[in-house]
Amino acid sequence: MSLAAPPLPETNPLREGLEQERVPDASCLVIFGASGDLTHRKLLPALYSLAHDGLLPAGQTIVGFARPDYTDEAFRADVREACDKFARTRPVDEAIWTNFAKGLFYVRGDFNEPEAYNRLKQKLEECDRSRGTGGRRLYYLAVPPTFFPVISDFLGAEGMVTDPEKGGPYTRVIIEKPFGRDLASAKELNRVAVTTFRERQVFRIDHYLGKETVQNLLVLRFANGIFEPFWNRQYIDHVQLTVAESIGVEKRGGYFDTAGITRDIVQNHMLQLVSLIAMEPPVAFEADAIRDEKVKVIRALRTLPVDRQSEFVVRGQYDDGSVLGDKAAAYKKEVNVPADSRTETCVALKAFIDNWRWADVPFYIRAGKRLPKRVTDISIHFRPAPSPLFRRVQGVHVQQNVLAIRIQPDEGISLKFDSKVPGPTVRSAPVTMEFRYATSFGAEPPEAYERLLLETMLGDSTLFARRDEVEAAWSWLDPLLAAWGKGGDPALYHAGTWGPPEADLLLERDGRRWRRP
Repeated sequence: MSLAAPPLPETNPLREGLEQERVPDASCLVIFGASGDLTHRKLLPALYSLAHDGLLPAGQTIVGFARPDYTDEAFRADVREACDKFARTRPVDEAIWTNFAKGLFYVRGDFNEPEAYNRLKQKLEECDRSRGTGGRRLYYLAVPPTFFPVISDFLGAEGMVTDPEKGGPYTRVIIEKPFGRDLASAKELNRVAVTTFRERQVFRIDHYLGKETVQNLLVLRFANGIFEPFWNRQYIDHVQLTVAESIGVEKRGGYFDTAGITRDIVQNHMLQLVSLIAMEPPVAFEADAIRDEKVKVIRALRTLPVDRQSEFVVRGQYDDGSVLGDKAAAYKKEVNVPADSRTETCVALKAFIDNWRWADVPFYIRAGKRLPKRVTDISIHFRPAPSPLFRRVQGVHVQQNVLAIRIQPDEGISLKFDSKVPGPTVRSAPVTMEFRYATSFGAEPPEAYERLLLETMLGDSTLFARRDEVEAAWSWLDPLLAAWGKGGDPALYHAGTWGPPEADLLLERDGRRWRRP
């Protein structure tokens, strides 16, 4: 059974008006770390796709800043290669590319080199004159967090940051996760950020918040009368969130071993999802109103009892196994991973939100690498209906209704409920109503980075993490991470399975089990 959206008219004045409003003023977007993998695979293809869809102004300018000794022409060739491989709107349209490429420039420099920032400043001022960018600046730090302080200091020293509260053109800075590795480092990163920039100029990017289905959570909850009245402890039995990856750490063993799956996925992506699922209705559809409610959820998370970890937390590490038919080596055999590593590659948590709406409703959270498939899935498990009517009917088994929200792949929403099986006897079976973006709207949704880059240009911080959100998330996880640092080994699981058996017991002790996405 499927749900289809009504066809959109060929000309929709309201939609056209909204799209016109969403085109920002021309600015200079500087990408620090322009030779890196993130820039090549995500940022540059996303910017081209925005241009392809008519969402960038004619004078939009992109300046790459990195160590390799590129010319503007060599940088443009590298961007073209990235778009040919990774842009959502492939193949590249030559006419659109020609105009897009005119706005691509490159400045060579080391992040610690004062003269490089002077060259960058001159290039930006030249673009202001030739491309009409009007002094508007966006700095994307596609670099490790250790470089943020030095880049921030140099930008401030060269007078390349304007104060939005004193009028004039805007300056914004985009920071990639991780936002620290614990509460202390997160606070220091935030302190550095507001030394050069104001908080409203800082955009902490979490690409999960740019995914269409994540954004749809607000509409699903607050625009539909059939869901919001039942979105509470009276009707919901429990909530599950799964972020599964079939790949291992690949070439990121050195970084991953210092972080682990909890820092890499749970602290940011998964707690953002929890806050969107559990938040109260905001007073307005505005950035701070929405983020106010999100941070209330994170602050309401019940402290994990470190002395009773086995009841609430399971951490695992993958061993030898097989994923999608291919042999997979153990984590400790990966490149740049110590042979005695105790870093977790899988974690399962049982969390509670101590507020009026969610009291005593468990939120089961799991994330892992080398699991059977790549999937991000949220499922809302409703309390089963009373069954005295069917108690003596042998073929009817009342089950929980499940609302499943798929973030990736195949973004969409499904609802499972019981229905009578055709025939002369009364028998029930679960059926599913399903909605998929690609089939309902005739196209794949935009990539997450497309939406987030556009929102930054427009100055809308709704989809970005605020300082207090980041610090509240670390406050909740810090005691657990500190306890792990004192010793103990993670449970082993074979690559290609759904984690260690202890993760299943986490739910089975409560009379529940993990949903298999």
